[in-house]
Amino acid sequence: MSGELRKPQALSAGDRIAVVAPASGFDRAEFEAGVDELRALGFAPEWDGSIFERAAFTAGSPRARARALQQAWHSSDIRGIIGARGGYGSVHVLEALEAGDLDGPAKAFIGYSDLTSVLTYLTCRCSIAAFHGPTVAGRLSGGPARYDRASFLRVLTEATPAGEIETDAPLEALTPGEATGRLLGGTLTQLAAACGTPYALTPWDDTILLLEDVNERPYRLDRLFQQLRLSGALSRVRGVLLGMFPGCDEADGNVTARDTLATLLEDVPGPVVFGFPTGHVAGPALTVPLGVRVRLVAGQRCRLVIEEAAVAA
Repeated sequence: MSGELRKPQALSAGDRIAVVAPASGFDRAEFEAGVDELRALGFAPEWDGSIFERAAFTAGSPRARARALQQAWHSSDIRGIIGARGGYGSVHVLEALEAGDLDGPAKAFIGYSDLTSVLTYLTCRCSIAAFHGPTVAGRLSGGPARYDRASFLRVLTEATPAGEIETDAPLEALTPGEATGRLLGGTLTQLAAACGTPYALTPWDDTILLLEDVNERPYRLDRLFQQLRLSGALSRVRGVLLGMFPGCDEADGNVTARDTLATLLEDVPGPVVFGFPTGHVAGPALTVPLGVRVRLVAGQRCRLVIEEAAVAA
């Protein structure tokens, strides 16, 4: 990160939120249900018609997807931006951006999965706080069964530290301890794929690293992790917060994601917590801010505490 972290303005009722599609296309019914949920939260969603374009496996051409993001970012009427869906293709958008395309006032960008590429670009390249949270289709479209309303509103609408992110999930301390640092990361597949590119994760000296993924067998998790490790991306990590990794155990249960990750992270000089429900989860996914200072506690009661506001008043 270069310079002081830039924070978007806190969202409030009536704010216009742009829906963009940097990656794959989406189911139209899920899209409509998701924007209805945004309305139920008090926001006014809008979008450019180009998000309904389709290429082989993305929501239109790289230039069209990048242009929609640029327009939303620079529109004085738009207060926040949320991804329609993950899938694949965000890296095309980053390559299509030019220096200065995301200058100006910071705006809240929300997403996960393939949109980890955008989150990393904003935090590591632009020094802008971003939000690992739900997309419109697949998460918001399912209502409270698919995303956690309380954390979503807390981190996006209140210009004070969110404090402990509460969850009923059974968090497990793989390595006990406590560390304070700035939260970075997202979906492991995208973080590994970016290694060696201008869009790679570049941890700060006090990084608490968030890693999560879905449907990656243990040997593939190992391969992705080694890519990160060999790139040097883990050298400044003080602690690791792991997601739930659904669908990542071997079918016979003999080799699990939890055990594989516990072994891979044995040398982390700080706390390691497994089972935090953000990103790819079966139930409601929590929203967490990236780029801000947090405290990770791994012990009899594991917890993530947000110690810095992610939005400005």
